[in-house]
Amino acid sequence: MRTLNHYGIPTDIKKEGEVYSPDMKLHMTDFNSSPNRIEFLRFDADSQMPELLKTHAHIAYVVDDIDAEMTGKPVVLPKTVLSDELTIAFIEEEGIAIELMQFTK
Repeated sequence: MRTLNHYGIPTDIKKEGEVYSPDMKLHMTDFNSSPNRIEFLRFDADSQMPELLKTHAHIAYVVDDIDAEMTGKPVVLPKTVLSDELTIAFIEEEGIAIELMQFTK
């Protein structure tokens, strides 16, 4: 089952509260601070992130089994462990990226 977590929207406008990820060459806002659960994403020109993430909004869902959710789907960004508590991946559905977020229970 999927539970809606946030929306990711690419932008070229600097937003208040951005944090920078040098590995992804990406400035992003904290969706937890947004009343509408929006994460703004501003990519450096030389960011190697997938084009679909740089050009289209994405929807993020919390899932119980990230591997099951990825099965048979086009992978935009492979499974990535962000912390002891969170693993993410991006798949493509309906022409946009869908972020899958699995939290350790």
